[in-house]
Amino acid sequence: MKSFVRPLIVGTAVLGTAPAFAQVDNLVEQMRTTPITTQKIADNFHVLFGVGGNIIASIGSNGTLIVDGEFPQMVPKYKAKIAELGGGKIEFVINTHWHFDHSDGNLTLGPEGTWIVANENSRQMLLKNNVINLVASKREQPKYPEAALPVITYDNSMRFHFNGEAIDLLHYGPAHTTGDTAVVFRNHKTVHMGDVYNNAGYPFIDADNGGSLNGIIEFSSKVLAQIDSDYIVVPGHGPVAKQQDLVDYVAMLTTIRDRMKALIDTGATLQQVTAARLTSDWDKKKGDPASFLNRAYTSLTRK
Repeated sequence: MKSFVRPLIVGTAVLGTAPAFAQVDNLVEQMRTTPITTQKIADNFHVLFGVGGNIIASIGSNGTLIVDGEFPQMVPKYKAKIAELGGGKIEFVINTHWHFDHSDGNLTLGPEGTWIVANENSRQMLLKNNVINLVASKREQPKYPEAALPVITYDNSMRFHFNGEAIDLLHYGPAHTTGDTAVVFRNHKTVHMGDVYNNAGYPFIDADNGGSLNGIIEFSSKVLAQIDSDYIVVPGHGPVAKQQDLVDYVAMLTTIRDRMKALIDTGATLQQVTAARLTSDWDKKKGDPASFLNRAYTSLTRK
């Protein structure tokens, strides 16, 4: 079957990640040279790292199911890695959201016959041309061809029974985007958060397309109510974490939100909020907060 690989139009960063990609050629080179590495969570259950969002792969008697699909250029690499791990054809890919660094793999997987699953809001976004405001630049994401669109969607929740496991897909309203999905593997006590949880830096909030800081806090808090301290938390970017790391993330964002809201209530501008260094307690670990503060402020002041 035909696959679709469109030209890369990349801004200053892959969404949700700390490292910047200053030039398209640099990203192309990274996709060419970066290998797929893995972290074993359990037998036949792995996290895969490449260029783009982190991937979970469930391998078993029903076949292979993955969460997120990175870029088309990375698909052959992670398919080869999945084969090394004992898997075969990818039966299902669950998109945690519609951003290119997580869902552009649909352009290859869909035409190959993989069933694509997402929140209904994500499908609606993929039906049209979008612009993602990365603050330092803007990234155009063209609408997807029919073969790359989710064919199974849900509104608030749905459950898979696959490879002997209950897999819950949960949506708690606008957060990183308007179509985020948390994927909870009940037997493996693992949740993939997509970019609602970024463990590589401050989160990116797609405020121009309905995302919000309040939404990220609420979404993460509701996921925490679904899991316990034994759970593994897979972020959209960055190293695999534990439940306590997600607790700390919510506490950080809540503190920053409350500080920012107090300034906004006095009429503070974005420049004044930035100058107040609201994130200084975490900057050493999380990195430059400029884009995060811009998008957070935008979401908190949106009419």
